[in-house]
Amino acid sequence: MWNTRYDRPDYVFGTEPAGFLEAHARHLPEAAEVLCVADGEGRNSVWLAAQGHRVTAFDSSDVALAKARRLAEARGVSVDFREADIFGWEWEADRWDAVVAIFIQFMGPEARAEILAAIARTLRPGGLLLLHGYAPRQVDYGTGGPGRAENMYDLPMLDAAFPGWQVLDAADYDAEIEEGEGHSGLSALVDFVAVKPGG
Repeated sequence: MWNTRYDRPDYVFGTEPAGFLEAHARHLPEAAEVLCVADGEGRNSVWLAAQGHRVTAFDSSDVALAKARRLAEARGVSVDFREADIFGWEWEADRWDAVVAIFIQFMGPEARAEILAAIARTLRPGGLLLLHGYAPRQVDYGTGGPGRAENMYDLPMLDAAFPGWQVLDAADYDAEIEEGEGHSGLSALVDFVAVKPGG
């Protein structure tokens, strides 16, 4: 499915980073080791590398990864791109300074809980989570994302998934976004930026 979606000359979600990432990247330590989850065509990982971070990004689509590599080359940056399914990724404990997970809402609640727990595990103590996606009402807006409200985020669910974390930003809001053809128009968005305890 994803190869088919990405098999086009342009970039489905554009080549610029998500506005959320630009707004919150200031929380990253200098030259951070960052993991970008299901990063697609590379718009977020390539931008992070251009900011001086050491970035690894994975996606299950080899078509998307080929486009991501072209984008990195065009921008003159290096990203360690890996082909991997989100459920097959090795979520090594205490590995990363930061995890960036933007619009990874292609899974239902049970699978989502598994992945959020894996993200928590793979961050180092004191590591930063940058999570961004859609709220359930996005289904009615129809401007991006899956058509299943149960896949979406709400703040109480995220608070429960990361108990005891220092929350730097948690917001549920509507905004106009233009991120390629894939995300375009009035959108119901959720931001969650938090620091893992123990750092």
